[in-house]
Amino acid sequence: MLFYSFFKSLIGKKIVVELKNDMSLGGTLDSVDQYLNMKLMDVAVTDPAKFPHMLAVKNIFIRGSVIRYVHLPAEEVDVELLQDASRRDAQQAKTQAKTQSSTKPQPQQRSAVPSTGGGANVVG
Repeated sequence: MLFYSFFKSLIGKKIVVELKNDMSLGGTLDSVDQYLNMKLMDVAVTDPAKFPHMLAVKNIFIRGSVIRYVHLPAEEVDVELLQDASRRDAQQAKTQAKTQSSTKPQPQQRSAVPSTGGGANVVG
């Protein structure tokens, strides 16, 4: 949820999204969801000669799984706030893992009864 919250704070800012197919799109971040799917407005392709079919696109929805990088303006990133949030997130995850391991039921011990070899006993 840390990255989702971070990207929510960038709504309305200019960003560049580099996709896994080597296409880079610049635009204004309009929305983002928990899967990091993004909607960009006023889209411009950074290499129009390579992707001329994208020149007519002005608004685009980008699935989060196809994003390679998101380039952000340096002045929009509050590094100290991001570091504090990541520390809190890590501490919360550590605490949650600790409480889950202490409340997890312990596996039952097997009894030490000798085996008969696995076959049927025939009395005759």
